Amino acid sequence: MMEEIRIPNDATYAPVALMDVIAAAPLASRILLGATLPGRVLSAAALGIYAGSAAKDWLSRRDMRWIDFPKEFGCDVKTLESMPESARRDEIFRLAARLNEGYTSERVARPDLAVAVNEHLTEYMAGITGQRVFTSSEVRDFTLAKLIFPFAMGVCDVVSGDVALFKDTGIFEPHIIGHEFVHRKGYWKELHAQALSYLALMSSGDPVMVQAALAERLHRQLKVLAGSDHQAYHDLVDGLDMRSELADALHALRPEPGVYETSVSLVMKRLYDERLKLTGQNGLSDYDEGFTNFLWTYSRSKRARQEARQVAF
Repeated sequence: MMEEIRIPNDATYAPVALMDVIAAAPLASRILLGATLPGRVLSAAALGIYAGSAAKDWLSRRDMRWIDFPKEFGCDVKTLESMPESARRDEIFRLAARLNEGYTSERVARPDLAVAVNEHLTEYMAGITGQRVFTSSEVRDFTLAKLIFPFAMGVCDVVSGDVALFKDTGIFEPHIIGHEFVHRKGYWKELHAQALSYLALMSSGDPVMVQAALAERLHRQLKVLAGSDHQAYHDLVDGLDMRSELADALHALRPEPGVYETSVSLVMKRLYDERLKLTGQNGLSDYDEGFTNFLWTYSRSKRARQEARQVAF
């Protein structure tokens, strides 16, 4: 019988994000009541619950078997081989054809989708470690982080495990949920979240989840090829001869930003990029260049324990 570990994730079941209560309660109390004390009391209570939940999760993870990326996939954050541009351009056309061929319009309600994605992620990771790590499938629609990171589609508080998706992301939603759930299971590096979510969805055999994984892979390749050139990204999408549903979904990921999003995003992206680098990551590039380089390096590795066919499509 396979070993099982359950991470409580108590904070994820609170009616609102506890971090939001901690941060906003004193200010809200001042505005509504003209006094900060009630808000501070509420904030202190939320902090106690938050800390207690985080402590329980930490204790539960002590016996986890962590995936050794260099051993299992033959590479990790700092050992990636750069994918040639010619290979990237070839891949975007192959991905577009594969997505056109396997297109499904099926949509799954977010609560049900979150449960299904979590189950596939749990089983995929257990296939590597021999240990099922069960976590919450709760997903919020809002946290204050949306105001701080307007460029983000979702977020996970790695301390409490709280996950929020900020908008309907259509065909990409299974991957975004999977990415944040990898963080919830305790993996805080963005490359690891990208890779494990992709591999779990591809192994699921579910058309909706496979479509999400391939669409995410294509999106990230397009971002690398276009760089910061907004129009170049849209031109690349238009050149792929994709179904309108798929092309529209890719175009929607890079809309013309508003004034607030532009000003805040520029500052926060720089800060977030530095924060990632300070924690042993390559920066924001791990979401796209790092992720696609990981798939490329893994597919060519001679020492990976996991079969490289996982990245074929």
